Amino acid sequence: MKWNTIHEKFINDAIKQAKLAYKKGEAPIGCVIVHEGNIIARGHNLRQTKNDVTLHAEMIALRKACKKMKSWRLSDCDLYVTLEPCYMCAGAIIQARVRHVYFGALDPKGGAVVSKNTLFSLSHNHHVEATHILSEECGDLLRSFFRALRTNKPSNPL
Repeated sequence: MKWNTIHEKFINDAIKQAKLAYKKGEAPIGCVIVHEGNIIARGHNLRQTKNDVTLHAEMIALRKACKKMKSWRLSDCDLYVTLEPCYMCAGAIIQARVRHVYFGALDPKGGAVVSKNTLFSLSHNHHVEATHILSEECGDLLRSFFRALRTNKPSNPL
């Protein structure tokens, strides 16, 4: 597959993580964190599998990135995620001082970046840039999952 930008390449890596979640019966949300052009952390939803509300793709990837960087400050890192971050994840992203978030599908019910709220634009000790990319591809995976869930069909990622 050919990508138009390096950002599309990394969001496609996040989509691969989302497909791992899909196979486990989790909401198909995936995340990668990039430092100096290299993926340093990956994550996908494990909330249902582990019965832990904090195990969103972003939270898992943030924990791994902090461990890899040996710091809670990720100011030279960019985060790519297939769904607009929720309030919890957006707050953690701000606290970690992530430089830029690239997200796919909008989350009209719980998105904290542009849909329900704009946490990144509020006055904080750190400002996070955000870019919305490849929303159709990311949204298709989510729609497929929830359609299958409603009709009780077995999960099978695209």
